[in-house]
Amino acid sequence: MNEILRKFNQRADAAQTLLCVGLDVDFAKIPSRFKTEKHPQFEFGKWIIDQTAEFAATFKPNTAFYEARGAQGWAELKMTVEYLRAKHPEIVTVCDAKRADIGNTNQGYVASIFDELGFDAVTLHPYLGREALEPFLMRTDKVCIVLCRTSNPGAGEFQDLRFEGKPLWQTVAEKVSREWNANGNCMLVVGATYPEEMRMVREIAPEMTFLVPGIGVQGGNVDAVVSAGLDSKGKGLMISASRSILFSDDPAAAARDHRDEINAAREARHAAD
Repeated sequence: MNEILRKFNQRADAAQTLLCVGLDVDFAKIPSRFKTEKHPQFEFGKWIIDQTAEFAATFKPNTAFYEARGAQGWAELKMTVEYLRAKHPEIVTVCDAKRADIGNTNQGYVASIFDELGFDAVTLHPYLGREALEPFLMRTDKVCIVLCRTSNPGAGEFQDLRFEGKPLWQTVAEKVSREWNANGNCMLVVGATYPEEMRMVREIAPEMTFLVPGIGVQGGNVDAVVSAGLDSKGKGLMISASRSILFSDDPAAAARDHRDEINAAREARHAAD
């Protein structure tokens, strides 16, 4: 098994959690007390990490919120990843950047995200095909998380388009699981807001791990996600919550509640089986 996926499974078992805490550190929304700090996004993110790490299997910084502040934001993103690696090396780090380009450009993204910043995994668009993503796919020491069925309301505009009797998201699931995953280092993004599609993706990719955005503010149903998406070992899901944790009155309690809700659903699914 890929080392990053092994790390995720070990963390999921040790901490009894499938929760991914999304670090959507929107500068405009962070509490005012952090905005007076020299490194406000880092300090806020560090506080969130300290509050929620015991409940998390994964942390997922969204690069857009850091990039919006230029060089300062990029530096604070790097500080955040370095803090995670130093304090919580057992927790997987996902760069939510949704990168995709032609191959030689992707070489730069690979060096930036995996080597310079030190992330364990990255989200990727499949639209340019396997050949373009090859620089990512060749990194057997990292994980490539390919968008399949996303959680946003407009996802179906392209993802539901049918070719040879199948929607595009199904073709993506088949391609990634059966061809692109030759090195065992691929995952799929499957949104919580589409549990029936998730069930179908699980049939196509029975042992692949899914990154699942869409619970919390977006309204995805945890019971439906767990019922549709758990793999044969009772894992296989990184279930992500961002704003419902980051901007709650008590981030630790919010993360614990998400963790507990997911585990309750896992127990119910196990009992039903």
